[in-house]
Amino acid sequence: MTDVKCNVIIDSCCDLPPQVIDVPGVEVLQFPYLLDDEQRLDDMFQSISSREFYDRMRKGAEVSTAQIPMMAITDAFTRAIESGVPTVYLGFASALSGTFETVSMIRDQLVAEHPEAELYVVDTHLASIAEGLLVYEAIRQRARGLTAKELVEWANEARFYVNEQFTLDELEWLRKGGRIPSSVAFAGSKLDVKPMMDISLDGRLSLSGVARGRKKAIRQLADYYKRRALEIGTGTHIVIGSADCPKDVERLKAELYKVDETVLFLETSIGPVIGSHVGPGMLAISFMGQDARDDLSVSDRIAKKVRGK
Repeated sequence: MTDVKCNVIIDSCCDLPPQVIDVPGVEVLQFPYLLDDEQRLDDMFQSISSREFYDRMRKGAEVSTAQIPMMAITDAFTRAIESGVPTVYLGFASALSGTFETVSMIRDQLVAEHPEAELYVVDTHLASIAEGLLVYEAIRQRARGLTAKELVEWANEARFYVNEQFTLDELEWLRKGGRIPSSVAFAGSKLDVKPMMDISLDGRLSLSGVARGRKKAIRQLADYYKRRALEIGTGTHIVIGSADCPKDVERLKAELYKVDETVLFLETSIGPVIGSHVGPGMLAISFMGQDARDDLSVSDRIAKKVRGK
């Protein structure tokens, strides 16, 4: 292994298994959340199991989330500067949380006080297992010797190749969060419509389609991999995230094996912060595949060119 040239700070919304990120030089900032007025930290289901958390949601528990506290960010960044090791923060999509804005502000203040410090922040524009896949690959690239500046450049390009799609078991949780009207949620439940969603280039949730029933939704996830994988049959890593639906995970794996019997799976649980907004039954896949910028319409490409992006 090449000598490590930088450290990495990540956040708990990457929804990776704890053992995957338990690596020297990798620190996790934990998002807080309330579960029936009980203040908790998202420790990736080490203090509460995924089953218990989602069972409590099914039974009517109230869950709310908040930004990472400023003090936690400041302490982590201060430790990074004092270590003398160049450090990169890979963060949850700014379009879904105000945390990244706070992170950027604190970083700028600390670097102004310590001009020699190499401390970088990257908005991944990703969430949950899509963010997790980028983090997972970034840790691998770090182990191969990328410097902090190189890792920032790598992450800003690699994020466009992170493909993710997910389906929800119920629309009710999106209704509670104000993301869809009550009438849409009601109609969806009566028609047994399962939304198919992904993450847009700017890091927002995007409705990419619907499926009539859970089985069709699972097949559509496998079809998504078939359409967007760059090379079938080369041992692609696929991250599968689930919100306490183990049987559906096995069904999805079986469908994916039909497409590509060489795929390698990394299974993980959708954490409490993301889970509080999507509810039990979320099922997602993420893998490195086609460049998302190629999906832009002609109109969108013109708009980006006008804006100089």
